[in-house]
Amino acid sequence: MPIESERVEYSAGSTVMKSFISKPEKVDFSHPGVLVFPEWWGLTDYLELRAQKLAELGYVAMAVDMYGEGKIASNPADAGSLMNGVLSKMQEGEARVLAAMEFLKDQDEVDANRLGAIGYCFGGAIVLHAARKGWPLRAVASFHGALGPNHQAESGDVQTKILVCHGEADAMVTSDNVLEFSREMDRLGAEYVIKTYPDALHGFTNPATTALGQKYGIPVGYNEAADLQSWEELKDFLGEHL
Repeated sequence: MPIESERVEYSAGSTVMKSFISKPEKVDFSHPGVLVFPEWWGLTDYLELRAQKLAELGYVAMAVDMYGEGKIASNPADAGSLMNGVLSKMQEGEARVLAAMEFLKDQDEVDANRLGAIGYCFGGAIVLHAARKGWPLRAVASFHGALGPNHQAESGDVQTKILVCHGEADAMVTSDNVLEFSREMDRLGAEYVIKTYPDALHGFTNPATTALGQKYGIPVGYNEAADLQSWEELKDFLGEHL
């Protein structure tokens, strides 16, 4: 499907957010909207590619700037600082997520009643936080994302359908973390699915991850089989719920 893309700006409080929208080229009816939240590096070319791939499937997809002014980290120290700056001030982080949601649903091509979100690593934690908060997203998917709560939800709060895609060899998000998440979702009465991938490390969807892991000595790596399988599972998941 032919697509078109553009960079967009909007505000979250006093911060200018510089995000990226991709959509089908000829839009003659409303399409579901999907927010795409970044790894800790920020809104990189990789995230834009994911938005474009979603647009090719018929979604209006927005790769979201979570750091403001389009900041992108060039090394793990800066990435950690930017990410923790959001996680340590979750009210500001929440405002940025909600601003992105409002901007996307206000687009003429978007059916405001059919919004979803996906996220990678840091972004995976963000979409799960949105689900725990009960925000109006029909479906969210986390890829190699942190699973622990930044918000203690109550039973019935989580109305969003959830997909978690997890690498079995992930040293940053352990099998115990997955079990704790599953118990939490069961307690909340949430509808969720966890997909796991043998031998897949943290960051398994990003082809650039292996080189980054080797350069900085961190246990991350690309896994083509897990990447392709999880993408097919995402397509089925969004197709069912959006």
